[in-house]
Amino acid sequence: MSTPRDGDRDGFDDGDGRGWREPPHLGDGGAEEEDRPNFADRRKAPRDEPPANQPWQPPGWDLPAAEPDRPAPRADVPPAAYPPPQVPPTEQVPPSQPVPPGQQYPPQHPQEQSPSQGFPPPEQPAQRGLLGRRRRKPGAVEQVFRYEGDLVGAQGWALQQGWTVSDGTAPQDAGLADLIASAPVRATKDHRAGNVLRGRAGSLELVAFDVVYASGRYLVPEYAVTAVPMLGTVPGFRLSPARFWRHRTGGLVPMPSGDQTFDARWLLLAAEDDPRLRRLAQDPAVHGVLLGSDDGDEFWSAAVRGGGGAGDHVAAIRPDGHRPQLLEHHARLLTAITAALTAGY
Repeated sequence: MSTPRDGDRDGFDDGDGRGWREPPHLGDGGAEEEDRPNFADRRKAPRDEPPANQPWQPPGWDLPAAEPDRPAPRADVPPAAYPPPQVPPTEQVPPSQPVPPGQQYPPQHPQEQSPSQGFPPPEQPAQRGLLGRRRRKPGAVEQVFRYEGDLVGAQGWALQQGWTVSDGTAPQDAGLADLIASAPVRATKDHRAGNVLRGRAGSLELVAFDVVYASGRYLVPEYAVTAVPMLGTVPGFRLSPARFWRHRTGGLVPMPSGDQTFDARWLLLAAEDDPRLRRLAQDPAVHGVLLGSDDGDEFWSAAVRGGGGAGDHVAAIRPDGHRPQLLEHHARLLTAITAALTAGY
């Protein structure tokens, strides 16, 4: 039985390593010990030894000098004494002002050269959105119903006109829930009135607000409503663009106007045969303002029973947030509609 202290252990030596030799089973067994390369020799075989005075580096590590023709700076001459670099004639551009003799005009930057010199115009970077993705071009529906929001400040505009502003939680705002419930849109229990503006536009007293819903810590406006409180009762009706999909129209019947151009774009649904609604359907002022619009608003009558503005209302709604242009647009359309309903009364 052999132990670590044995002198000969298949080629291993317990001394300082000077007597080590490779075991016979790693070779063919026939060559002499000095003919077989050891482990250190096999490591040096795949690559050549670098010169003694030069460190080893990968092939291609040394790059050619960027400007081989530039003279090396002299330590005894200041940089200002060096002559300016010679510019080839093809890179010189005649200056607009005369150049003093003995001085050359500096060449233009490649991005500033004229198109006649063969340089393409710089490529404009593509607009990208979140996470570096390319922005998708909005479609026709998104362009028509895009949310423009409070671009210039609907509240600031209202204050300049002498209107009042509330957040929809004031006592006089309680009746606005009836307008939202009767609106010709699919409102849910999460929708409520916000950004409420009250004031006078022309001969009308208006109340305008956004139908908002909570999304996290923010209120998102989904619809803009502008309503006119009426002194008397108003028959139930709905005036919508013919291209709109309608729901909750039970008990309402179409009332044509007799004008094919108007009936092709607008549809009046009435709850009863009332002379005021017939006048509304045939009023030329109403035809003019509605045919001159983008067919993006709906109108209806509703009864408000709570809050400070109880009574019948005629209202307009649009899938957007209120802004000054929309307030003026609704005021112009509601003026024509309420004038047709109240004519002769």
